[in-house]
Amino acid sequence: MLQDKNKILIESIKRLLRRNAIPHLRKIVNKTHAADLSDVFPYLTVRQQHKLFELIDDVEKKGILFSELDEATFLAFVEQMNVDDIVPVFEAMPSDDVADLLGQLRDEKSDAILKKMKREGQEEVENLLKYGDDTAGGIMVPDFIALREDATAGEAIKMFQKDYKDVEMPFYLYVVDEYGKLVGVSSLRQLVVVSPDTPLKAFMSTDVFSVRTDTDQEEVAKLVARYDILAVPVVDDTNTLMGIITVDDVIDIIKEEATEDILKMAGVGTEFIESKSILKNTRIRMPWLLASCFGGLAATFIIGEFEESLKQVSALAAFIPVIMGMGGNIGTQSSTIVVRGISTGFLDVREIWSVVFKELSIGLLLGLVYGTLIGVVAQFRFSGPKLALAVGSAVICSMSVAALVGSLVPMVFARMNVDPAVATGPFVTTSIDIIAVFFYFRIASILLGL
Repeated sequence: MLQDKNKILIESIKRLLRRNAIPHLRKIVNKTHAADLSDVFPYLTVRQQHKLFELIDDVEKKGILFSELDEATFLAFVEQMNVDDIVPVFEAMPSDDVADLLGQLRDEKSDAILKKMKREGQEEVENLLKYGDDTAGGIMVPDFIALREDATAGEAIKMFQKDYKDVEMPFYLYVVDEYGKLVGVSSLRQLVVVSPDTPLKAFMSTDVFSVRTDTDQEEVAKLVARYDILAVPVVDDTNTLMGIITVDDVIDIIKEEATEDILKMAGVGTEFIESKSILKNTRIRMPWLLASCFGGLAATFIIGEFEESLKQVSALAAFIPVIMGMGGNIGTQSSTIVVRGISTGFLDVREIWSVVFKELSIGLLLGLVYGTLIGVVAQFRFSGPKLALAVGSAVICSMSVAALVGSLVPMVFARMNVDPAVATGPFVTTSIDIIAVFFYFRIASILLGL
């Protein structure tokens, strides 16, 4: 439904741009949500993008559009904008979004934009830029609602009405002591159900889930998902409240981390490559295929070592693809399940052997089922019981070892504080191919007396 709607929107805007129907374009652009407009931009030329952008009346909507554009489209678009035209849009955006976008720009351009921004916004953004891009400090919003614990519920409500009208997503009221240290939290609902003269310390919750400024953004996302909270306070080493991370940013983190893991597991790097050029795509993916290339060559040399066996029993060659394929598939399954479990926190890397034993047992059972099936096919096709036994045994060994490798490697990587997603791409599949070929010919040589 959403895809059909976006397709209609894209075609309508492109048609109106060709006709230069400015009044109709202005009406559509200002009625369409900025997130939907961001889907249109990649299908337009840069000149058409600027023409559409100039028709947007609301500067805040322009800011949302900036934050929704993918990196490649945003950079190409902003590169042809004057700094004086960018600054008003950035000043209308949340400072955490501005910091993210500035981090994508060339240093010269980002410095020029910062210099022209209002002093208050400039300081907030510069403070955020001090933290790593993937840390809680780098994605937090420095605008939050915090009052002293001796303030009353009535005073808090008045502060909301007077001073905090522009705060982004005011889900919670945070309570701090005289030194600005986080001591409690209250939901907005609690404020209105108690008597107005009740002090915050009387009904606030002191069991606060918070993160440090250097906490990895993936850990923040896990915390929000686990405890179903709408915002997370960010504190420094002394527990002083520095900012908050809201649920909309957490959704972006989950999407970003999931996409990054999928790209790593597929062996195509970590960048969003859909909108990049053919040459850029080729350059990104080429290094990741080296493992497959070398692994394939290694498998070729192994097969070459058993050339005489192939000459004597040519039927052996017929089962190489299925044995390698079954091993590769179950290895990928095991590694994907383990990586997902580690990423979501369902698997503890300290329980490495229980996880590996479980996957090995599953691989062995599946190997018995498919080894028997493929062995029966070999018997009917070539009428050779020893060949059938060799093929069936090779399938069992291949699938068992593949499950072992597919589960063990990511767990070991995680224990070494290396991203386990990198293990599920060419590394695991290539090693399994080599192992499968070796076991197959070794077993066949023994059983067939070659």
